[in-house]
Amino acid sequence: MDTNYTVLARKYRSQDFKSLIGQDVLVKTLTTAIETSRIAHAYIFTGIRGTGKTSTARIFAKALNCLSSDRATATPCGTCENCRAIAAGQHIDVMEIDAASHTGVDNMRDILDAAQYRPTNGRYKVYIIDEVHMLSTSAFNALLKTLEEPPAHVIFILATTEIRKVPVTILSRCQRFDLARVSIETLKKHFAWVAEQENIELTDGANDLLARAADGSVRDGLSLLDQAIAQTGGHVDEAATLDMLKRADRVVVIELMKAILSGDVSAALDKVDSIYNNGADLSMLLTDMMEWTHWATRMHPALHAGNASSAPYTVDQREQIANINSRISVNTLSRIWQVMVAAVPEMQAAGNQKQCFDMLIIRCMHIADMPSIPELLKQQESENRARSVKSILADRMSSSPAEEPAVKTLSITNAAELGSALQATKEILLYSYFSSNIEVAELTESTIKYFDRKGDGDFAHKLSAWLQEKTGKAWTLTRLTETTNAQTMSEQKQQELEADPLVASAMSLFEDAEIVGVK
Repeated sequence: MDTNYTVLARKYRSQDFKSLIGQDVLVKTLTTAIETSRIAHAYIFTGIRGTGKTSTARIFAKALNCLSSDRATATPCGTCENCRAIAAGQHIDVMEIDAASHTGVDNMRDILDAAQYRPTNGRYKVYIIDEVHMLSTSAFNALLKTLEEPPAHVIFILATTEIRKVPVTILSRCQRFDLARVSIETLKKHFAWVAEQENIELTDGANDLLARAADGSVRDGLSLLDQAIAQTGGHVDEAATLDMLKRADRVVVIELMKAILSGDVSAALDKVDSIYNNGADLSMLLTDMMEWTHWATRMHPALHAGNASSAPYTVDQREQIANINSRISVNTLSRIWQVMVAAVPEMQAAGNQKQCFDMLIIRCMHIADMPSIPELLKQQESENRARSVKSILADRMSSSPAEEPAVKTLSITNAAELGSALQATKEILLYSYFSSNIEVAELTESTIKYFDRKGDGDFAHKLSAWLQEKTGKAWTLTRLTETTNAQTMSEQKQQELEADPLVASAMSLFEDAEIVGVK
C-alpha cells in the first residue's frame, strides 16, 4: 500500500514568486523590495483561506536566506540547503508558529527571547505567525515593542484571515498586504495545468464548476479536484462534478426559474421534487437560483448594465435568459432576490429543508405576481378618480331643484346689539375700538351718527363694510366733530358694575380702590 501520496494542494503549493498565482501586485511589491534592499522588519498578509498567505511567507523566507546569492534574491533557487529546509518546514532559523495553539503570553515571551540570538544557518531569522488574530491580548502586548524595533536579523511575517481582530497597534507596525480572491479564469488555467501534470482528463464544464465552487481559493479548488479524481478514477467530467458537488445542472436551474416565473405552481414543485430525488443539495440549489437571478438582473435590457460576458452561461442559455427578461421586469427579479436572501438563514435553521424549500418556491411565485409600487400608486389614483366621479354624479342625481336657503342676516337696532354682533362674529379688533372709543349719538335702521374720541379715519370704512356684509344693506355712517358726552360701551359696563351692591361692598373694604378693567 502506497502511504506516500501527497494531496494536490500540498504537491502544487507555490515554491517561488513566479508560481504564486493571482497575486501580481503582492509579487511585484515584494520582489522590488528585495531587489532594492528595502526589506521591512514586519509584514502582515490577510485574505480568505487558500489565497497564498503562508506560501508567500515561505517564499519570502527563501528569498531572504537563499544561498545561491550573497544577498537576498527575488529568485530563490529552491535547491540549496536553506531553500529545501524551508520548503520542508525544517529550517532552524525559519519558525512557523500556529497562533491558535500558542495564544498565551508565555509562548510569545519564549519566541521573543529566542529572537535576540543571531541566525544559525541563514541571513535572517524569520518568524511566520499564522492566524495571528488568535493571540490573546497579553500576547499582542508582549509582541508590540519587539515588533516595532526588532533586531536587525529578525523578520516577522504575520498571516490572518480575520484582519479586523488584529489590534491597530500591531497593524501600524507592519506593512499590510491584502491577498485578493483568485479569479475564476486564473483558477481554471491552474486546474487545467495540474490535471495535465497528473495525466487526468478534466473537461471544460467540470473545470468551470470546480473553479466557481472554489470561491477564489486555490487550496479549496485543488481539494475539490483531488476529490473528483478519486471519485471518477481519472476522467473528471461535468456530470460527475455536479454529482459530487450535489448541484443541479444550470439547464435544470433555468428550467426551474422558467416554471417559477410562469406561475405554474404544480410544474415548479414537480421540478423541485425531481431535483431533490436525484440527490441535489437544496442549499446549493438555492445558491444556483440566486446566481441565476443575479445574472438575469444584470442582463436585463432595462438596466443597460453593459457586457455580461463573464456570466457562467452558454450562448443558448443566455438567449433563454433574454427571452425570460423580455416578459418580466427588474422589480420582479429584485423581489425574488429579496425572498431568496431571506430564505438562506431559514434553510440553515429548518428541520426539514425540503418543506422550507417548497414554501420558498411558493413565496417566489406569489411575489412575482405582485404589482410594483408605481403600479399600485397608479391603481390607487385611478380608483380615487373613479370614486370622485361616482360621488359627484350621485350628488347631482340626489340634489333637488329647490332654491338654496337664503343667508341669514343680522338685525341691529341699537349700540348694544351692534357690540354683541361684533363679538359674536369674532371681530375682536373692531369691537375693542368700538367699545372703548365710540360715542353713539344715534343709531337707526341703516344710519349711525357717532363721535370718535381717537379719530381713526379707517373705522367708518371697516364698520360699514362689515354691516353691509352681515345685514345685507348699505349703512350711512356720520362722524360728528364734537362729543355728545355720551358713554362708550365700556364706560356703560363699568358704571353698571360699580352700581352693583356686591362690587360696591368689595371696593369699600380697600381705601382708594378703583375698577381698572372689565373683562
